[in-house]
Amino acid sequence: MGKAGIIYNDYKPVACRVAEELQEQLMAAGWEVYMATGVGGLLGYSRPESPVCHTPIDKLAAPGFDEKMAFAIVLGGDGTVMAAFRQVAPFGIPLLAINTGHMGFLTEIYLNQLPQAIEQVMTGEYEIEERAMLLVQVVRDQCIWWEALCLNEMVLHREPLTCMCHFEVKIGRHSSVDIAADGVIISTPTGSTAYSLSAGGTVVTPGVPVLQLMPICPHSLASRALVFADTEKVQVFPAMPTQLVMVVDGNAGCYVLPEDQVHVARSPYSAKFIRLQPPEFFRVLREKLGWGLPHIAKPTSVELP
Repeated sequence: MGKAGIIYNDYKPVACRVAEELQEQLMAAGWEVYMATGVGGLLGYSRPESPVCHTPIDKLAAPGFDEKMAFAIVLGGDGTVMAAFRQVAPFGIPLLAINTGHMGFLTEIYLNQLPQAIEQVMTGEYEIEERAMLLVQVVRDQCIWWEALCLNEMVLHREPLTCMCHFEVKIGRHSSVDIAADGVIISTPTGSTAYSLSAGGTVVTPGVPVLQLMPICPHSLASRALVFADTEKVQVFPAMPTQLVMVVDGNAGCYVLPEDQVHVARSPYSAKFIRLQPPEFFRVLREKLGWGLPHIAKPTSVELP
């Protein structure tokens, strides 16, 4: 039949159990199956005494995960889904995300829908929705000290978070801008419903080719979210005498020193989501975040005076 992969959150017993059951089912149907945990996509933290702790973005995949793999199934919550895409995106492997977590904003189905979903995936009855990812790099002395793929957002702030920072941000060929805030967020459309939304940013539908710059608690009435084309590359210069902390996808990151630069650009790799029915983003917004729900009963008729 071909190659298939399973990536699961090994901290959750239910994900471990279902992963083994799926492996048996796929192998019985003639598939060559490779297993991996989401840990392989976790980024880890760099430290001032050991700043280079990352694995190159095209070296995160587990053995057996390559361009020949037809699809992979990920079992977990949103964090596991993001970790899985860091492992498979460089090879263009589409993922079916199954929710064994809580919010599950990025997942396609719940466990009770799994039997029918697997049949659809094995017979190729699905669509692929591509979503933009970011390439985030910390550059020092013209050398890359740290890099990562990012599906949601990059956040740069000071420790503790409740300290105002100064940033110089340059977008493409445009003039640099100065931002005074607790931190800055650069997000993809997918990430617009994550930290950026909580910080007051706007929701961007997934197919729009833009990125968003969002100051966190800015110390100015003029500092607001900025949406710009995702063809533009971003450079962030920390205008601070002390080190900052960069966090990618809420997972991990590195320290950023005053002489460092943070480079952010749309990655050449995209996240390929397996959709068992045509994607309906507004439905997900309504079900997961309550967007568009009526707060009062609609009138059934209008009485004229």
